[in-house]
Amino acid sequence: MQLTSDPALVDFSNPLELMEQIAASHEWVFARPSDRELAFDLTGHWCDYRVLAAWHDEAWALHFHCAFDIRIPEARLRAVTDLLALINPRLLVGHFDLWSEERFPVFRHSVLLRGVRGASVEQLEDLIEIAYTECERFFPAFQFVVWAGKSPAEALASSMFETVGEA
Repeated sequence: MQLTSDPALVDFSNPLELMEQIAASHEWVFARPSDRELAFDLTGHWCDYRVLAAWHDEAWALHFHCAFDIRIPEARLRAVTDLLALINPRLLVGHFDLWSEERFPVFRHSVLLRGVRGASVEQLEDLIEIAYTECERFFPAFQFVVWAGKSPAEALASSMFETVGEA
């Protein structure tokens, strides 16, 4: 995807303007609950992901969330937090967390932009791609823990296989 941004038309102080252009170019349905928030859904192989990007201009930070469409039952919360402790060291960028009230697994990452003119299209596309890829990669582990009753270690091992060749 190639977006060309006329510097005169882009508000570099708020990267959500650029992220909105990315969402529109992919024809993702998005909403702007405020001038500091952008929300859209991504359809994955395993589930739909709810993305929320929030701009904090006082810190010049873009906070990014990608939540799974899966609610964790109260009885499996401890196992899921143990799974998070196994997954997070495997991530180069961002981390998984649990939204405590909604009990959704969520990929989170913040980008600090103080001292730069603004986020680039490539940076924002990478942020979306990394979040999507990691959510898809680890979704089976969450499913194994929540619905199959596997231990976090078993779930992670079961979900970390790579298929080689063709059937």
